[in-house]
Parts: sequence; structure tokens; C-alpha cells
Amino acid sequence: MDVPQSPGPSSIRELSHCYRALLGGACPKLSGAEVARLLFSGVCGQVPERDTQEGAEAAWELIVFSLTLLRKICCGVSAHSLHGAVRGPWRDILSLLTRFAPQVLHFQSEDQVISHLAAKSASVCVLYLISTSGAVSPVWQKQCVQAFSSSPPGPELDACLWSLTEVIKKLLKQSNQVLLAEVLAAFDCSLTALCSKLLPEERTEVGFGGSWRTTFCLLLDLLEVLTASGLVCGAGLSLRSQRIPAVQSAALLLTVSCCSDYFVKKRILLLLKRVLLQKLGEDWSLEGAALSVREHRDLRADRCVLTQCVLQAVAADWLQSLQVERAVFFGGREKEGLKPDGTMLRAVSLVLLKSIELHLQTAAAAEVDSYLQSLWSWLRRLDVSQTEVSHSCSWISLLFGEQDDDLMEASSASLYSVLEGACASGCNPHCHFVLLLQSLSFDHSILLDFLISSETCFLEYFVRYLKYLRGDWRGFAAACGHRNRGEGLQPGGSVPPLEGSSSGSGLRLVEYDSSDESSEETPDGNKQSETTAALTTDRSSKLKTKPSLSMIQSEKVCPTAAAVLEEETCDVLDRVVSCLSELRQVVMRLQTKQLFPYNPSSLLKLLAQVENCYQRSPLS
Repeated sequence: MDVPQSPGPSSIRELSHCYRALLGGACPKLSGAEVARLLFSGVCGQVPERDTQEGAEAAWELIVFSLTLLRKICCGVSAHSLHGAVRGPWRDILSLLTRFAPQVLHFQSEDQVISHLAAKSASVCVLYLISTSGAVSPVWQKQCVQAFSSSPPGPELDACLWSLTEVIKKLLKQSNQVLLAEVLAAFDCSLTALCSKLLPEERTEVGFGGSWRTTFCLLLDLLEVLTASGLVCGAGLSLRSQRIPAVQSAALLLTVSCCSDYFVKKRILLLLKRVLLQKLGEDWSLEGAALSVREHRDLRADRCVLTQCVLQAVAADWLQSLQVERAVFFGGREKEGLKPDGTMLRAVSLVLLKSIELHLQTAAAAEVDSYLQSLWSWLRRLDVSQTEVSHSCSWISLLFGEQDDDLMEASSASLYSVLEGACASGCNPHCHFVLLLQSLSFDHSILLDFLISSETCFLEYFVRYLKYLRGDWRGFAAACGHRNRGEGLQPGGSVPPLEGSSSGSGLRLVEYDSSDESSEETPDGNKQSETTAALTTDRSSKLKTKPSLSMIQSEKVCPTAAAVLEEETCDVLDRVVSCLSELRQVVMRLQTKQLFPYNPSSLLKLLAQVENCYQRSPLS
């Protein structure tokens, strides 16, 4: 393209007129070819006397303005916000510029603003070219492949990583698997080589400077979108770059051990956690577009590889090499009495618990107890709890009480980890469920919130647990007996709801009594259901509404709880069954009014079977 050597201020004035025309939904006064030349000249920073300070400032301003305008034009044309005859001239401008992709010239710029704007502008233009012609920009592709193959950590590699990540995210949102497969295949070999170069192969101290840290975090973002693409595309597209977190899981775990940068360690563990839970892309703004997971043989094999690497690392004392910093608050980290970083603790614990669950689906349970004991020992060494944990099952509530989604995942994993002497191993599902209800003060309406919310896997966990409870009533009664005797954290009989937890009593996703149509969904104190009344006829004094035992015993949780303390202790088993019975009544009413979001017939059947078990039990 013939680039005119126009002065900087004049170019900016003319481009400003184009920008205002674009915002106003009008055609530019200049021809498409003239605007394209101005933009190309501006992106290249073609100004007189650029070597002087004044010329350098004019060039910077012109480059930034041109990159922004080019991205705006691309977004406007792609979103069809320009209508009729207005859209044609802007589309012609893009057709002249997208072939040359002048933005890639600034990928290696030391100026972070220009480098990032170039990556953003290039990504939008690449997506536009893909959507209109079905082809990947050869200039952009060549630049990125070269950077992945040979560039050291720095601005150029960072811009290429960010740009490719953005392109794949948008293609995932559009659910265009053909174009997605074409883009992924073009970078498969170079990305595999890049990961082999950046990830350590042996145990050496890995120092992350400023450029290394940024590059590695951008690489982790790219690995997440690549793995998500593998879930979406299924077995139809199986590239090595889509499987890097599993194939290179040993190197990632080694990086966690050897890396001196705490933020990088946390990012790696959060990535592994999302891979194991198949919850990739939770932080992306997909505007309602959900990632549908397609289970296939390669996916199961990759998770198995990752699981084995985690368990082998734990067996080799990997946990002992993990250092966890104190939690951060607004004043820094120097405040005395701060607990360890909860995000890091939950990530490590859930990675191990999920690995144990997946391992038990294909192997014997003989050696699993040693992994769990290693985890509990590590947590004790970090002084996670300010009180002594005498019952290992309390660790789940203690660790995940502030995160409902992680709590349900950990509780669900414990259902697969039921061993002989489950309480000693810390994986008794009955204890976990009773502790959950105690943290909710046995409030069935909060369980209802969980059932109708898609934010957690509570429905899946609840159904699986009720089936387990139905077949092990004696174990459930024994777990309730443990809670009656106050086994768990000492002092106190339970793990109190942690500050900031959404599982606290009284916190609800929906206020059911705020609607006239739904007013009956909140039980009135003088109108108990017939089933609940039948269950509690002989124990009405025990089932009066009052705070849970743990809240009464801990004035830190509720300062006024001690005022309602009575001499008689509520029977935990009665309160659990009463809570489940009230839940069943509410769900039935909602189903009758056709207000429940899905068919709860199987769930209602399980709840009724639990009540029958209670009525037949000699303990009742």
C-alpha cells in the first residue's frame, strides 16, 4: 500500500472526522481508499521528524488513535450496528486493511499501551476476516507462530498469547467448530513447543522476573481456553495443544514446587482445579453462552493422567513443599492473626479430593487414606484452624464454608471416597451433610435456594447423598450422634459459618415470602405440615425453632445466641429429618403450582424414602 507522508496533526484531524462519522452512523467524507491509507499510515506511525521529542509524542498519539479507530470500525461492521448504505464504505476500508494486518508491527513494542492496543485491534480484525472469508489472517498467523517458536518472554510473545486467547474465546462463544478447528490446528505445533520451552523438566529453582511472570500467566490463560475448546469440540478434534494441562501436568506441579512467585503458583493450581472440575471459562464474559462438555475417551484419559500425576506428587511429599501466604486484606499482610490464603487452600485441597474421586472410579481404595492424611497433616501444619480439629470430617466445612460451589464439589467427592473408618479419614458423607445443615441452622429454605440455583452442583450432590443415606441409615444415625456429643472443633461442637460465607443462616438467593403467589412456600410457625407434625409429636420440645448447637456455643458467631440457650439439647437426627421433610413439602407445593424449574419427582421420592427410614428406625 502506498503510504502518504502526511504530517501527524493533519492525519489526526482527518481521522477524528472519520471517528465522529462512525459514531454518528454516517459515511466518512473521504473515500474508502483514502481512509485506509490514513489508517495504515497512522498505525505505522508515519510522521515527520519522529526522532525529535515532539515528533515522538505526535507518533505515539497517532498510533494509539489509529489502532483505536481501526478496532472501532471492525466492531461496528461486525456487530451490524451500521445499516444500509452506510455499512458499505466502512466494510471497504476493512477489506483493504485486514489483508496487511499492520497492527502486528507493534506486538514487540516496549510501550505496553501500544502493544496491548495492537493486540486488541489485531484480534478484532482477525475475527472479522474469519467471519467474512473463513480464512485466518496469514500475516497475524505468521507473526504468532514465529513468536511461539523463537521469541523469549517479553512484549511480542505476550501480545501474541493475548491475541490468540481472545480469538479462541470469541470463536468458542460463537460455537463455530469448523473455524475454531482451523485456528487451533494452525498453532498446534508451535504452542506445544512453547510449553516445552517454558515449563521446567527437572527440579530446579524457577525464578520469575517481570517479563517471565506476565508471559507465564498469559500462557495459563491460553491453556485454559485451549482445554475448553477440547471439551466443546469433543473427539472430533484432538490436538496436543488442547491437552497440555494433562500432558504437562507433572511439569506444572513441579513449577508450583520450584517457582518463587506465589501468584504464579496460585494461578497454576486454579487452572488444574478447573480442569479437574470441568469448569473452564468461569471468569469469561460469554454473555450467556455456556460451554457444553462432551465426554469422550481422550478427555477421560487426560483427566486420568492428571489425577495420577497429582497423587504421585502427593505421595512424594509434594504438599510439604507448598508454602501458603497469609490472607491479604486492605492494609496488607502484616495484621496479626490472619489465616492462610483461603483461595490457595481450597484449590490445593479440591485438586487432591477430586483426584482421589476420579482415582477411585477406576482403582482400589487401599492407598487413598494416606493421601487424605497427608492433606490433613499439611493443613494442621499451616495452622488453618485456630482451634483443634478433633474430627477429621470437619475439615471440609472449615475449608470450603466460604465458597458454596467448592463446598458442594468437595462434599460430592467425599461420596466416592467412603472408606472403612470413614470418620478417621475425614470422608464420612453423613458428617459432611450434617455439618452443612448445622451451618444453615437446619433452614430448609436455603436448601431450596441451592436446589433451584445453577451456581453449584448441589442438586447432583443432594440426589447422590440421599441415595447413599437410604442405604446406610445406621451410619447416618451414628454421625448425628457424633454431632450431639459435640465432636469436631474444640471448643464448640461444629464448624461455625465463616465470615463472608453465603451458607449462613438467613441468607437466601430468593425471598419466597415476597410474592403473594408464593406466600405459602415459607412455613408459618403455627401451621406446620402434617408430615412434620407426625414426625415431631413425641419430640416437640426438641424441635422448636432455635439456633444450631454450634451457634449457641460460639458467641463469636452470634452474640445473642447464648440468650436463648436452654438446658435441653436439640437432637440432631430429629432436626435433620424435620428439615428434609419441610423441604419436601415446599417442593411439592411449588410443583403443584408449576413454579418449580424442573421435574422434582425423583427427588421427592428420595425424600419420602428418607422419612420412611426414620419412621421405621428404632432410634426414632
